Amino acid sequence: MYCANTLRIEADVERVFALSADVERWPALLPHYRWVRVLRRADGRTWLDMAARRGAIPVRWQAVQQVFPAARLITYRHVGGVTCGMHVVWQLVPDERSVEVTIRHAFTPPWPLVGGWPAQLVVGRCFVEHIAAQTLRQLKAHAERTPGDR
Repeated sequence: MYCANTLRIEADVERVFALSADVERWPALLPHYRWVRVLRRADGRTWLDMAARRGAIPVRWQAVQQVFPAARLITYRHVGGVTCGMHVVWQLVPDERSVEVTIRHAFTPPWPLVGGWPAQLVVGRCFVEHIAAQTLRQLKAHAERTPGDR
């Protein structure tokens, strides 16, 4: 399963990167996130327990985050939950007035009977793409808001 979500955000790349990398704040900024808990930090990695909603359906996973500010990349490797083994890359590409943010998810499910197109349709289209699109829209709203706005 592979999917990508891209959105252009009219804001400074440092502001967008900071919002994107600070997953501990996501539940306060993103209504579809139920929680993000830091389990531990070591060697430039952060182990996370994350939970969101896809509509009324709760989802939960554990991931290891690595942040690469100079390259404007944030990576995640899912290490627990149904999507264990998924690789996620956030890439931020700035121009003079905006930032193109792309989230790529790659996942080869270990379930022999529901890999391939069922995983692409159910996991990819129905869950991953939907949640990632919500995340980007909400981050865009926060990043484009001027500091005095509420």
